[in-house]
Amino acid sequence: MSPDKMVRMANQIATFFASQPGDEGPSRVAAHLNDFWDPRMRAQLAAHVDAGGEGLHELVLKAMAEVRVPAA
Repeated sequence: MSPDKMVRMANQIATFFASQPGDEGPSRVAAHLNDFWDPRMRAQLAAHVDAGGEGLHELVLKAMAEVRVPAA
């Protein structure tokens, strides 16, 4: 998937959970990514974050601590 599309998709998830009450946004974003993104997509997202995470919503960056990233 192109990096731009991946960032857009991750940010859409973060924007939705940012609008929800409470402070569980990062955990909810991580749960969504773990449940619905396949391992290759999560690995690509983690690599993008490792490279600086350009363009990613703050909730996505915080969520990465809980995202299950497959071993290389």
